[in-house]
Amino acid sequence: MSRNKPIDPNARAALNNLKYEIANELGVPHNMNANPNDYTPVQNIYMAGNVGGQMTKRLIQKGEEMLINKNK
Repeated sequence: MSRNKPIDPNARAALNNLKYEIANELGVPHNMNANPNDYTPVQNIYMAGNVGGQMTKRLIQKGEEMLINKNK
C-alpha cells in the first residue's frame, strides 16, 4: 500500500506553517519541547480539533477563492 504524498514538495511545510499560525491565533501552546503529560488527553484532543477544524475551513475558503478567480 502506498502512502499519499503531496503533489508539491513544499505543501507539507506550508501546511505546518498554517498549523502553527492557527495554533498561535487560538492560543494553543505548540512548544515542541513541552512535556506530553502537561495536558490531559481530552485537552490534547480539544486543542488539536480546534486547529484541524480551522485548517480545513481556511483551506476550503482558499480553494473557493481560487475557483472564483479562475472563472473570472
